[in-house]
Amino acid sequence: MSTNYIIENLKREIDNFSSQIKAEKIGHVLEVFDGIAKVSGLSLIKSSEMVTFPNGEIGVALNLEEDTIGVIILDDFSKIKEGDEVKATGKILEVPVSDNIIGRVVNALGVEIDGKGTIKADKTYPIEKVAPGVITRLSVSEPVSTGVKVIDSIIPIGRGQRELIIGDRQTGKTAIAIDTILNQKGQNMICVYVSIGQKDSKLRKIQTRLEKGGTMAYTIIVSAGSSEPAPLSYIAPYTGVSIAEYFMDQGKDVLIIYDDLSKHAIAYREISLLLRRPPGREAFPGDVFYLHSRLLERACRRNKEYGGGSITALPIVETQAGDVTAYIPTNVISITDGQIFLETDLFYKGIRPAVNVGLSVSRVGSNAQIKAMKKVAGTLKLDLAQYRELEAFSQFGSDLDNATKQQLERGKRAVEVLKQPQYAPMVVERQVVVLYALVKGYMDDISIDKIKEFEEGLINYTENNAKKFYKEVLETKTWSEKSEEELKKAIGDFKNNFLKS
Repeated sequence: MSTNYIIENLKREIDNFSSQIKAEKIGHVLEVFDGIAKVSGLSLIKSSEMVTFPNGEIGVALNLEEDTIGVIILDDFSKIKEGDEVKATGKILEVPVSDNIIGRVVNALGVEIDGKGTIKADKTYPIEKVAPGVITRLSVSEPVSTGVKVIDSIIPIGRGQRELIIGDRQTGKTAIAIDTILNQKGQNMICVYVSIGQKDSKLRKIQTRLEKGGTMAYTIIVSAGSSEPAPLSYIAPYTGVSIAEYFMDQGKDVLIIYDDLSKHAIAYREISLLLRRPPGREAFPGDVFYLHSRLLERACRRNKEYGGGSITALPIVETQAGDVTAYIPTNVISITDGQIFLETDLFYKGIRPAVNVGLSVSRVGSNAQIKAMKKVAGTLKLDLAQYRELEAFSQFGSDLDNATKQQLERGKRAVEVLKQPQYAPMVVERQVVVLYALVKGYMDDISIDKIKEFEEGLINYTENNAKKFYKEVLETKTWSEKSEEELKKAIGDFKNNFLKS
């Protein structure tokens, strides 16, 4: 090989050589403990910016102090040691989103954990986002049918609403949320269930239940289990709402359930105390209200000019001995548009779902109900309110006039009708028929122990003999006098047969 040839080659290589200078922001770990790292040297980092450690662990900058930053570590922190290099990525924490995520179980970082293969995602959404402004929003007027009679009739939920489910442990809070997901079949609604700090066994049961009901076809589960580090429980709800926003941006309706925000606040308290933030009431940090308000305000119903779509939020909060005046319950009550209060006493009396109708409220009211439901629910509320008032008096005196006795009997039947087994949501047309029979007095002379039997028989009979009424409620959301006559006749005929048998 000639010398000239080698020189020519070298010249060509030198001409084609281009050096790329890559600037990286690098800091060093000062100390690491309990999922927290103190880092120095990253003076230009932003709040909530992602950082990477030598073994590929991801962290998020949460505390920005004068000469150090506090980083929460989202992976196994045991591999990180003092003196390790920390690189700033320049990106705010984000999660992968795509239509392929539907039907999957993901962790707080949006990575699949169900063993069904990698989720292909071509987009990412930041987990922190400013909530949509007032101008972009639309008032709540379309119902979200939960399939739970007491909720759909008395405490209705609308698309874009935030309705809190609150109560002591083991009162059926998650059951209401799961029933609502089961009832969204064919309702054109995508559901996101965020599990925060729950046992893995509980989550597995919920997943199995949803798969059994065929609802995983429109459901996503985001899980941060109790065995995982607190930072993952802290970011899980934000990951869930970012996934929900991806679908809302396509003009779709989304239902998101946070189960539960008490554990979310506790995880945030743990992180804050480790980061040496000053504790306030109940040892929670001062910004614990903002923690939940910036999350729940992202649930809304957008108007058509801004793409339409909605996010309906059902946050769950656990109380201790029914104390709704504790710090986290009062915070979340003040942020949401109403609450469904579940009571332990009612649960043990066998009134399930154990909803205390007196303390529960929907601040959207009958705006979130179809006209047919409004017609029957108005008198039902009154019947229950009068029953509760008279029930207290009836314990003291036995001499009650006929009108009072009638109201008490109607109230007892109303309570019986509103009982419902778990995982058995009821479509709104059937609810309307049952409640119509109740408020119009058709059940007044049916004995209490036969009410459930009467209700089941009534639904079967009217579906065959009052088809016009069902069709009208389904299509026009109300009923005409003609179809009402058909329903009255069907209820009357069924009742006669029932009493004879």
